[in-house]
Amino acid sequence: MLHTPRLTSLALTIALVIGAPLAHAAEPAKPATVAPTTVTAQAPLPLEELRTFAEVMDRIKAAYVEPVDDKTLLENAIKGMLSNLDPHSAYLGPEDFQELQESTSGEFGGLGFEVGMEDGFVKVVSPIDDTPASRAGIEAGDLIVKIDGQPTRGQTMTEAVDKMRGKIGQKITLTLVRDGGTPFDVTLARAVIQVKSVKSQLLEDGYGYIRITQFQVKTGEEVGKALAKLRKDNGKKLRGLVLDLRNNPGGVLQAAVEVADHFLTKGLIVYTKGRIANSELRFSADPADASEGVPLVVLINGGSASASEIVAGALQDQKRGVLMGTDSFGKGSVQTVLPLNNDRALKITTALYYTPNGRSIQAQGIVPDIEVRRAKITSEQDNDNFKEADLQGHLGNGNGGADRPSGKAASKKDRPQDDDFQLSQALNLLKGLSITSGK
Repeated sequence: MLHTPRLTSLALTIALVIGAPLAHAAEPAKPATVAPTTVTAQAPLPLEELRTFAEVMDRIKAAYVEPVDDKTLLENAIKGMLSNLDPHSAYLGPEDFQELQESTSGEFGGLGFEVGMEDGFVKVVSPIDDTPASRAGIEAGDLIVKIDGQPTRGQTMTEAVDKMRGKIGQKITLTLVRDGGTPFDVTLARAVIQVKSVKSQLLEDGYGYIRITQFQVKTGEEVGKALAKLRKDNGKKLRGLVLDLRNNPGGVLQAAVEVADHFLTKGLIVYTKGRIANSELRFSADPADASEGVPLVVLINGGSASASEIVAGALQDQKRGVLMGTDSFGKGSVQTVLPLNNDRALKITTALYYTPNGRSIQAQGIVPDIEVRRAKITSEQDNDNFKEADLQGHLGNGNGGADRPSGKAASKKDRPQDDDFQLSQALNLLKGLSITSGK
């Protein structure tokens, strides 16, 4: 639960979003009507700068090679104000604002990956599971150097994102560079993206797996249901659980708090600090323990951003689980969506968040307790060696029990850990913890 009531007046009236920018929409959030907030005394208007602004606008209208209307000039001026603040602040037009609201519910149109900027290029932060992008093999860290043959260098992220939008079913070709290699093309069709926030299954008897693809409004509730289902499917208390936050770009702050609260019984989860009083929030854990204290391994990587880092940082600081994988993305800021007139909105950075131990992960990220990089798993068949039990006239086992001669092992059903090195390492760690704890 929260240290203060579950949501303060700010959080009740303005959605706080903490994800990486989307290729298909703005950051996940649930905007609402803005209530009056306390504003500190404003400095006098800079009249000289305003005169310059009016003069520039006048000169453009009079001298630019083509006519430009006032609405276009003013909207571009607003976009310019926001674009020069930080990469996560933006002016949202009607379409962007609508897509922002749709993404919170988990359904929207697009390609299915989150993007940022690096060295003037659009960079994939993380692909979203079960989308055109993930099915096409696009990976976190890929640089998008061309969109339908047009270079992205020199474009703003908003301009690039607008070009990647389009009608459902319409194809688009992206030119990608991976790890400094040779550019290659990927053609994919735009689709309605239906993101299932939480997936879960038993990896083996006693060991559960929960993957969170992004933090939506109902993610906390869905994780609670997943924990209950895993216990039911296992028939008894779990011996270990893997929480997979890899390639999770973030989302709604409240959802991150609720997820962390499922695994913590006391102490701080996260706190935020900003310039206005209402941006300073503290979130603490409720004594209830939906996870029953099950041994926990949390998987993170460079695509784990923002809300993912809040959960990982809280569990690491409270020593509730072992973090495994690679360094996270490093986005430690909170955006507030401020609805405007005419179905428009401002999305501006209003606070930084901190882990329970006071760490800001902004531009640094969360460092895992155990570094495990991606690797390919290749299976080798065991040699069908001759064993003692194959010898004619061999002695039986004095303690009883059936002989175990050589023979072909029964074929096993494909499991996620069989093709995922990081996941298999997480499962092995949990088995080791189970053995040493005697559970």
